[in-house]
Amino acid sequence: MRPTRVTVTNVGVSQPIPMDQYLTPFNVGLGAVVVSGTPTYSVQHTFDNVFDPEYNPSTGTWFNQPDITGQTTSVDGNYAFPVSAIRLNVTAGTGVVTLNVLQAGVMG
Repeated sequence: MRPTRVTVTNVGVSQPIPMDQYLTPFNVGLGAVVVSGTPTYSVQHTFDNVFDPEYNPSTGTWFNQPDITGQTTSVDGNYAFPVSAIRLNVTAGTGVVTLNVLQAGVMG
């Protein structure tokens, strides 16, 4: 997967970033950068089938990444277990947050 970047300004969520759950090992690096302002944000993941034509991200089931929840500064983290997709959720404040996602692994 190519490096992916999403940005959220003020309160809102990014589009889901689908992961390749068939890579082995499943390794995803995350870097959330507060570009400006004082936002509060979390990185979230889902196990939903985001490729289903009927899928609606706003009604999907999202879980907070334990190390990047309620953050107000730039942080990094990772996923070592398969997830279907990742998104950025800015829950409060004003400003800009950018999430950089990099997945590595070998096709299984």
